[in-house]
Amino acid sequence: MRRCLSSSGARGFVVGLSGGLDSAVVARLAQLAAPGAVVGLLLPCHSDPKDERDALAVAKQFSLPTARVDLSKAYDAMAADGQAALDLLRPQLRAVAAPAPITDDPRARIPNANIKPRLRMTMLYYVANSMHYMVAGTGNKSELAVGYFTKHGDGGVDMLPLGNLVKSEVRALARELQIPSAIIDRTPSAGLWEGQSDEQEMGFSYANLERYLDEGPQGVSPALAMRIERLARATEHKRQLPPVPDADA
Repeated sequence: MRRCLSSSGARGFVVGLSGGLDSAVVARLAQLAAPGAVVGLLLPCHSDPKDERDALAVAKQFSLPTARVDLSKAYDAMAADGQAALDLLRPQLRAVAAPAPITDDPRARIPNANIKPRLRMTMLYYVANSMHYMVAGTGNKSELAVGYFTKHGDGGVDMLPLGNLVKSEVRALARELQIPSAIIDRTPSAGLWEGQSDEQEMGFSYANLERYLDEGPQGVSPALAMRIERLARATEHKRQLPPVPDADA
């Protein structure tokens, strides 16, 4: 993290404090890398109040300067305008399927849910650009492997300090860094909708995913190995820069 600051000429780090384990660990690492030059942003967007309480507990534990920006109104306006645009497009392009209603099916929730991390990243970069800071991302190796992040949302950052650590390693590091135990033990969630959890949305546990990453397909059931590999293939575009034509094509 210090090398990133040095090479970029940036002065410090901005971290989105979600109340979760990964963001707490990254915030603390940022403080150790750049003492006195780290800010945390609380960015509720129709969020569970517990997320904010946990985020504030982390900020208090490490005396981290914070600011709060409620993105709920911006989200409501963008979601409504987007729906209005789809309503206009449907009669013009009959081949375009009608947007799925918001139901308990996670797939139907994704278009609206992804607005939230993209709005958050917009605000993180606004503050980072204004202060000449860098945005420290919170994705870990487990999530990156299966594309469990929003493209141009929580995936659109300047660095990923946890990118080589699976979830259990992040927890172990959190204990060393004296992250509050309530944060370490909470159910992992991206906070995309009420009751949402990472493992429920992925369809498998972090422990099983870690077993696959450590041992290969033979470490889990054939059905789970196929699901993980299918997710990895389908989300490869998230881990690459946008493709461009070959120069000699």
